[in-house]
Amino acid sequence: MPAMMKKYGVLLLLMFITYIYSFGSENKTAIAERNLIRAMESVDNTISAHFTGDDMKMARFYNPYTNKRSDETGSVWMYTSGIEAVNAVLHALKTHKQVVNDKMYKKYYDKYKRLLYDLYDNADYYLGTFTLTSYTRTNEWTVYGVNRGSKKGNAKVAGIENVYDDQMWLVRELLESYKITGDKVFLEKAEYLTEYVLDGWDCTIDESGNERGGITWGPGYVSKHSCSNGPMVSPLVWLHEIYKDKDATITHYFIDKSDKVTRKQSQMKKSDYYLMFAKKVYDWQKEYLIREDGVYADMMGGCSPRNPEIELVNGVEYRKGILCRDKVGPAISYNSGTMLSGAADLYHATGEIIYKNDAISLSDASFVYFAKKDEEVSGYYSYKINGFNNWFNGVLMRGYADCYPFYINTGGYARTFQQNLDFAYNKFRYKGLFPTNLLLGWNKNREENNLEGMFSFSFAAEYAVLSRLMLNDKMNTK
Repeated sequence: MPAMMKKYGVLLLLMFITYIYSFGSENKTAIAERNLIRAMESVDNTISAHFTGDDMKMARFYNPYTNKRSDETGSVWMYTSGIEAVNAVLHALKTHKQVVNDKMYKKYYDKYKRLLYDLYDNADYYLGTFTLTSYTRTNEWTVYGVNRGSKKGNAKVAGIENVYDDQMWLVRELLESYKITGDKVFLEKAEYLTEYVLDGWDCTIDESGNERGGITWGPGYVSKHSCSNGPMVSPLVWLHEIYKDKDATITHYFIDKSDKVTRKQSQMKKSDYYLMFAKKVYDWQKEYLIREDGVYADMMGGCSPRNPEIELVNGVEYRKGILCRDKVGPAISYNSGTMLSGAADLYHATGEIIYKNDAISLSDASFVYFAKKDEEVSGYYSYKINGFNNWFNGVLMRGYADCYPFYINTGGYARTFQQNLDFAYNKFRYKGLFPTNLLLGWNKNREENNLEGMFSFSFAAEYAVLSRLMLNDKMNTK
């Protein structure tokens, strides 16, 4: 442990120095404006490359060298990355209006607001309706399926056709959109999907009289993942903050701990309910999924039963509780990123020092684990980009940005993303798009340069978040 702390100490000092001095003589406001312009360029070019028709059908892949789109349609998760990028741009435009001037806001805000509404309108192609028996009730739900339907509202969503984390990412963006626009339609949709997600919380009682806890990957699964728990913490805190000065109530469904079987319900203030679940979800993931090296594992496996099962309680059907025994799977950057943001938001909302300490420890541990200096280009930090890691890494960067107000070293960590984006922008950008590998560029075989649309949206979102981060110190003085 002392050796590890010494390593962290040296690292933190270097990153602090990097953050303070690496901008040279260039004004942070100028960098913030440039970042925002690049974010908007990236959004526009990605929309043009991957979307077709008034119904905004998204091709998963596009090759700028062959000008070909794939026949494969993007999943709802991939589609939501577009909403994420537009929200990030709108958020940055409002920040520039607040702390710099309203020039860019007046010029671009309405354009991206219209695009945001168009994206949500056509997200309805992923909606579908089904009936689910959960731990406490049987209910009909209209939620987002993994795959796009042929018409709005007719997507397949039963069983494994929908997953809870897809709903979580949408809840997050719906709440971002509500904060940006003030449109209560976004809040209402976010709360509805939140109710659906929390209906997946395993509230069955174990032998010790405690809730088993955790949310499975989806209603058709038994494994409990980092990605189906961590992403919900921040949105729950945001909902708490929206309702903290209001008397609005909500129904809490739970199981009586005294007999471990009786299903009950009670009315709670929304502010208390949402904060209670934010803490529950955060605590469950921290207890079961954090690794010895300080980052988060992929999931809890070794689950019993091995498939979703129904049990009868007093003649009524309910989902059977799940016991998972094994912490398995690799550490993936977004699983640490969501917990960074969750810890930061919980600290902001409660002032409880444990969340600040968790965020600081996880910030340092995740940078040590995921960022590899000089691996591809001297002086630059590389992050894994295989699979979906380009998007996962953007979630980690957002976690660093969320922690910056109380832990300045994360500014240096986020700065490595700025360096990589700028390197690719100046060296490799082609037809307004970035290569999958920001540091090594395009594949020499032009047929091999198929770009994931969600990666291009992720780069846009990163630039927009970095734009706001550059103005953070000014925001704190307003």
